[in-house]
Amino acid sequence: MKINRDRDAGGPVVRGFTRTGFRLDDATVLDAVLMTVSEAQTWTPPALSDLDEAALAAILTPAPEFILIGTGATLARPPRALVNALEARGIGVEAMDSRAAAKAWGVLRSEGRQIAAALYPLGG
Repeated sequence: MKINRDRDAGGPVVRGFTRTGFRLDDATVLDAVLMTVSEAQTWTPPALSDLDEAALAAILTPAPEFILIGTGATLARPPRALVNALEARGIGVEAMDSRAAAKAWGVLRSEGRQIAAALYPLGG
């Protein structure tokens, strides 16, 4: 699947999906990714049930408006303790399956929103 998004807001853009991961910008393919408005980096995520602030440290400074958590091939809820900790810092959390989160990333960034994303692999 190919996703076309304008780069008006700058930063990394998810251009499509591979069987297991994400095609960023022109050629970079990552299975799991952390993204801020200025960069994307490969990520080795913990099990979703173990996701905590330490695993997201690279995308917490500067603090985004909210974090999109792509939970893999299907929607799952992130740990309540993580959601509470991020909300206490004034950071919202939106969880959805990773494909939906990648699509939402493009729409929200085209609006200039200051967000971050943690996308789990799509699966094999």
